[in-house]
Amino acid sequence: MPDHADDTSAAPGVAPLLSAADIRRIAAELDLRPTKSWGQNFVIDPNTIRRIVAAAALAEDEHVLEVGPGLGSLTLGLMDAAAAVTAVEIDPTTAARLPATASAMRAGASERLAVLHGDAMTVTPEEVDAVRPAAAQGGPTALVANLPYNVAVPVLLHVLEHFPDIRHGLVMVQEEVADRLAAGPGSKVYGVPSAKAAWYGPVRKVGTIGTQVFWPAPRIHSGLVAFERAAQPPVAGVEREDVFAVVDAAFAQRRKTLRAALSGWAGSASAAEDALRAAGVEPQTRGEALGIADFARIAAARGAQVTEETA
Repeated sequence: MPDHADDTSAAPGVAPLLSAADIRRIAAELDLRPTKSWGQNFVIDPNTIRRIVAAAALAEDEHVLEVGPGLGSLTLGLMDAAAAVTAVEIDPTTAARLPATASAMRAGASERLAVLHGDAMTVTPEEVDAVRPAAAQGGPTALVANLPYNVAVPVLLHVLEHFPDIRHGLVMVQEEVADRLAAGPGSKVYGVPSAKAAWYGPVRKVGTIGTQVFWPAPRIHSGLVAFERAAQPPVAGVEREDVFAVVDAAFAQRRKTLRAALSGWAGSASAAEDALRAAGVEPQTRGEALGIADFARIAAARGAQVTEETA
């Protein structure tokens, strides 16, 4: 029996991708039952994979970090577009099977693909570097992933924080989460994920994916979110952790004005007001009206106040 069924959507000369029949066959061989706890919804439509890879705009020499490769649907598409792929998979069964699937369908897969059995919530550059594919010229420069719905935002923020060489990427997440990540100040869905993602650079929603291209089919649509890392942070001289503390405090009680919402963070309402005014922000403003640069200026202003108070 061939290792894969025909991908009838592939143009002549184009390497085939996993079909719905392939996915179900491999899952049956592994006695695999997708679990909600690991967010396992496998893409079974090759054209959707091609769409995702095209939207990721990868360079041929790039090393891609993929989170949650599952049975390899997206992995094969990434291997066609980039020099190397390192896939981080929490499921030991699918992690063990993926290299064999890739080797059966792509020449030189052993030099171009590395599979790391681990948790993307805690994965480090050192762990990724330890399994780096031979074809990779360095660490990952792009993140492309079908992220598990239940941990999509923390995984994305973890990767952006700990992998500074990742310059851009595309992630597929629950559509509601995609809207939040890409939202700007003033939007009804703008909040903590929006502001924190914007710290690293521009984020935009670039597409919607229906439910029927997955197995098992989720109840809701997915969204494609593209990001690019900015060359510099929004405001120089302020630490990310300090800015994120302001963001968390500002949105913890959305209905409160920033003077009230930031009183605990600053130590008092008057200290919060002083920091806000020093940052050029009206104290009666609410958090959803501010961009990430505003939050950064507030953090910087409070830092300057603390320095003066302790001098």
